[in-house]
Amino acid sequence: MTAAVRTVLGDVDPSELGTTYVHEHLIIDSPLIVDRWPHIHLFSVDDAVAELEPCVAAGVGGIVDAMPAASGRDPVRLAEISRRSGVHVIACTGLHTSKYYEGQRWTSEESPDVMAELFIADVLEGIDRYDYMGPVVRRTPHRAGILKVGVLEEAPTPRDVRVFEGAAIAHARTGVPILTHCEGGRGAMQQVELLAKLGVPLDRVVVSHTDKVNDLAYHRDLLATGVYLEYDQASRQGEDSVDGTGRIVAAMVSEGHVDRLMLSGDTARRSMWSSIGGGLGLAWIATRFVEILRGLDVDRAAIDAMLRNNPATFLSLETDGSATR
Repeated sequence: MTAAVRTVLGDVDPSELGTTYVHEHLIIDSPLIVDRWPHIHLFSVDDAVAELEPCVAAGVGGIVDAMPAASGRDPVRLAEISRRSGVHVIACTGLHTSKYYEGQRWTSEESPDVMAELFIADVLEGIDRYDYMGPVVRRTPHRAGILKVGVLEEAPTPRDVRVFEGAAIAHARTGVPILTHCEGGRGAMQQVELLAKLGVPLDRVVVSHTDKVNDLAYHRDLLATGVYLEYDQASRQGEDSVDGTGRIVAAMVSEGHVDRLMLSGDTARRSMWSSIGGGLGLAWIATRFVEILRGLDVDRAAIDAMLRNNPATFLSLETDGSATR
């Protein structure tokens, strides 16, 4: 058995990733997105490739696209983006929060076992060309390398519990890690406790968006459980991140938690992509935010741990080496 990261173009050695963002969005495209949230409608391969060019120049070699099943992902476009940009793209399976699934009753009514089989097939066989949005399933060669689950409120609903149960079954069968979404940054401990109850090793879990909460005790309590935290709000704060996400990162690093921290930008808005006339762009985390952290006395070794070493470790799974690219 060998350690590998499962990307949309095949399994790669973890050392090939380089700087890796563990929570981004390159494609978000569904009728519901177009109708309800056009500001996050990301549909163009050309735009994504252009947005990644300065990232590549800054050393970014890996991106987790954090859109899970039936919520706007497209494995074919993700694969094309990866080929053209040279960036390793890791696709998600799992389910997002309930607001992304209006009219898709199966996402709230099916059993955990049924959900798990869909998630497992995405990881082991290939993501459905139609993203589980219709009665026909056509497997692509592009496989998922991470599971995503989320909670809209602080406490998981019965629907959320079923999704988490399905993800736990899929994790046990495939070994791929789990990323969780915390709306507003809150409710993380309830998610962690649920995953622990379901038997998921907490060092295979990363919790998103908690840097929306400035209470350092909240971060300490979460890190004490053994999970990873990925801080992803700095791109939205810009220069103010010196007193926001930057302050949280610097504090947690100084307290010895660097081996459980990762960084990303969650730039899931058209207004944030510099390639289409938006704001700071995807490269900002690997460039200006690194400078901000250095100004807060976060050393280069800690930055490399958060952007390179920890993602490579977290995203790795044991494989038989038969599906390498």
